[in-house]
Amino acid sequence: MPYPLFDRSKLKLRPLSERMHDMTLAEVLNLDDDVPPFDDPDLRKVAERVAQAHQAGAQVITMMGAHVIKRGLSRFVVDLMERGIVTHVGMNGAGPIHDFELALIGATTESVARYIQEGQFGLWEETGRINEAIRQGARDGLGLGEAVGRMIEEERFPHRDVSILAAGYRLRVPVTVHVGIGYDIIHEHPNCDGAALGETSYRDFLILAHSVSQLQGGVLLNFGTAVMGPEVFLKALAMARNAAHQEGRQINRFTTAVFDLVELGPDYHREASRSDAHYYFRPYKTLLVRTVQDGGESFYIQGDHRATLPNLYRLVTER
Repeated sequence: MPYPLFDRSKLKLRPLSERMHDMTLAEVLNLDDDVPPFDDPDLRKVAERVAQAHQAGAQVITMMGAHVIKRGLSRFVVDLMERGIVTHVGMNGAGPIHDFELALIGATTESVARYIQEGQFGLWEETGRINEAIRQGARDGLGLGEAVGRMIEEERFPHRDVSILAAGYRLRVPVTVHVGIGYDIIHEHPNCDGAALGETSYRDFLILAHSVSQLQGGVLLNFGTAVMGPEVFLKALAMARNAAHQEGRQINRFTTAVFDLVELGPDYHREASRSDAHYYFRPYKTLLVRTVQDGGESFYIQGDHRATLPNLYRLVTER
């Protein structure tokens, strides 16, 4: 090797019982809890498209950042999966970490500002067990999401009822995880196996591409993922359309909806110029413009997930 590698044997891991947590089960909303009102006519339209897709047996794919879990919204996603409404969930690499910790100990989220100062950020013993699940999943031919969901469900973690990954494993609904190497705290751990991580996450990408190949007439929801969601969907759609074109069919009639906090203004159906900072907000140009420009429909819902997702859930289930 021409370059030296960091020696992971020098790392000291501590138990989660010694960590201060910024989120606990107390912040996880129940389905009937009071939530902030969010009266947006476009949210009603998105709910109608989701309901129509469900009634037609079409895909409803939900791409999500980890803040959906950190904002206490897991039960809404799980219930939509149980109802057969959400047919696929795609997460970034942080999603399984918060889902796993919440299911295991009923708490998650550490203070980066506090623990990075002492070099302890991310280095917690129990969280490293995710790497064990991934390695075993690679041996068994599973995707990353299914591998972690299997551990949570089969080992009967005490709070697995709030686990989206366990629900996916139990319900046979794909929950895929799309990682970037070095992005997530489990990559710090001595037991992280890069080959297994890549193999299982790439398998998840192919599972997503298959779901996208069935997206005609369906819906793609993107909750708070500014890079993973739009970029992974874009590549999966390119693959799906390539195969569909050879089969004489199209994947052009579907709905996309982006849920985020960025102010885009009213004219988000037209791509911003390169001199506009909004051009570099990938959900805008990818999900709201480019992928739906030949027959699809797109919506942008600006607001806190804790208001938008529960209100979408209630509008959909009412229908």
